Amino acid sequence: MKKIFTVLAATSMMSFGSLAMAQETMKGMDMSGAMTGYMGAMDTMMKSMPKESSGSADADFLLMMIPHHQSAIDMAKVELERGTDKETRAMAQMIIDAQEKEIAEMRSMLERMGVSPPAN
Repeated sequence: MKKIFTVLAATSMMSFGSLAMAQETMKGMDMSGAMTGYMGAMDTMMKSMPKESSGSADADFLLMMIPHHQSAIDMAKVELERGTDKETRAMAQMIIDAQEKEIAEMRSMLERMGVSPPAN
């Protein structure tokens, strides 16, 4: 349980832009197995976030939510590959289905705003 809390705390810190703090928190953690995949998805998300504002709060929200949702999809795929609990695997599939639909909607919204969506 402590490990899960530490990972969630580190993930939360990364979400608020403090990647260095998150990396420090994660030092010494066992990053084997599925955890490597989960944290890899988080690292990819952070690298995919826009570095500058588009000038529109609405577009910036969507531009940041797309990598966030993709990270959830990537983590859910790791669960499907490595997890064994039937209920958790079903939740992972529901997350994939919902997040893929929402990403498509956000990409369409950005296009209507005249803002280029991020590359897939």
